[in-house]
Amino acid sequence: MGDLGKWAFIVGFVICVVAGVLVAAPWMYWVLAVLGLVVGFMNITGEETRTFLLAAIALVLSASSVMAIPVIGMAVTAILSNVVAFISAAVLVVALKSLFDVAKD
Repeated sequence: MGDLGKWAFIVGFVICVVAGVLVAAPWMYWVLAVLGLVVGFMNITGEETRTFLLAAIALVLSASSVMAIPVIGMAVTAILSNVVAFISAAVLVVALKSLFDVAKD
């Protein structure tokens, strides 16, 4: 069961790259969201919460500005858009877990 989170993360990133290079089907976003939920529940520990949430904020903010890079900007933006969709579900889980931890103290 411990490897499930690791494999969900790897498979999620592979899907992000493949869907960014090829044309993404609408159902891929649902798969990315479910894999993101698995990653959020199984991979991110209490000590990693701040780092993960900060990295996710940086990713979301920088993903849209990559489009300005000539030649490769559009492809990288498509991949990063998929990564944001994947990570967003994990961020939701981690943020809620963090809020519950703070509220119970």
